[in-house]
Amino acid sequence: MTDTIEITLAPGVQAIPEADWNACACPEAAQGGRPLDPFTTHAFLSALESSGSVGDGTGWLPRPMVARQGGQVIAVAALYLKSHSQGEYVFDHGWADAYERAGGSYYPKLQCSVPFSPVNGRRLLTRPGFEAEGRAALLQGMETVAAQADLSSAHITFCPPEEVTAATDRGWLLREGEQFHWFNRGYRSFDDFLAALASRKRKAIRKERERAQAFGGTIRALTGDAILPAHWDAMWAFYQDTGSRKWGRPYLTRAFFDALHGMRRDVLLILAERDGEPVAGALNLIGRDTLFGRYWGCTEDHAFLHFELCYHQATEWAIAQGLSRVEAGAQGEHKLARGYLPVATHSVHWIAHPGLRRAVAAFLDDERAAVSADISALNDLGPYRKDGD
Repeated sequence: MTDTIEITLAPGVQAIPEADWNACACPEAAQGGRPLDPFTTHAFLSALESSGSVGDGTGWLPRPMVARQGGQVIAVAALYLKSHSQGEYVFDHGWADAYERAGGSYYPKLQCSVPFSPVNGRRLLTRPGFEAEGRAALLQGMETVAAQADLSSAHITFCPPEEVTAATDRGWLLREGEQFHWFNRGYRSFDDFLAALASRKRKAIRKERERAQAFGGTIRALTGDAILPAHWDAMWAFYQDTGSRKWGRPYLTRAFFDALHGMRRDVLLILAERDGEPVAGALNLIGRDTLFGRYWGCTEDHAFLHFELCYHQATEWAIAQGLSRVEAGAQGEHKLARGYLPVATHSVHWIAHPGLRRAVAAFLDDERAAVSADISALNDLGPYRKDGD
């Protein structure tokens, strides 16, 4: 007889033993290798908690879910009780407005995601060998928690196809979005990559890089112990500058960057320095196969420097390291001209109220068709060589 699976919620990832969490989140790293996805590791999620970037007063209240069978942790999920829809990058503000105009309370809701990070990866984290039962237990657990607490909804964002299937088989609603990713087609160098582009795009990138690199300083790519505590002072200044212009109030605290120093082996900083001082920078996290671009900022404006640090340098580094792709964050059709192609992203949504569910389902049917058409059209306009180029 199979042991019953027990579902519990914890007050934070820090309350769960690191070995138990990582056995589900990154079992591939057990022998000292690099995690496929650094964002769901115990270290990254704990850094968000210990720094106060999530927790009381932030609208992101950690309630990670744990599934145990026979006393063994077989699955976990980074789950949050949300009192708003900020920092998610899958926008449901319209759903919330419509429901509340009809007299309902959309918040709080359950959110299974990596806060402030529109990165793709596993969300229903299972120990190897427990994939099917682990996913089913976590999904059932989210539905039960939401129903018992009278919550409007539960959401799993930027999840992979196998989790989409597990959720939609249970009646969750599928949503698709769009991002731009760069794919390594076996390039040996950046010039090798450029040779794959149409002539006009190739020339434009070369001119753009020349102008960016003429800003009056040097560009350095730093990872591991080459990253010093002082570099986080610079990145904090850059993050503050970008955050204040885009969001009004940055999500992450200064303490988060200090905590991230403990993960510097999984961090790539690309810094533009003039007279020995950083004037612009891009922060990336390194997965086993993917470079994830996250934050950019500057204290001086220089033509095309943003594109150089965030896209061209990232592409060049990924080629040198043999990575298969670069994810450069949310939105941005300007990435297309720089070799990044549109791809579909996925999220799934459990809606409690039948009327809201029907309305959201109809909206998502139309939205998926529009996203699919846009991706198809943009791929046709892509920068890569076609016959005759």
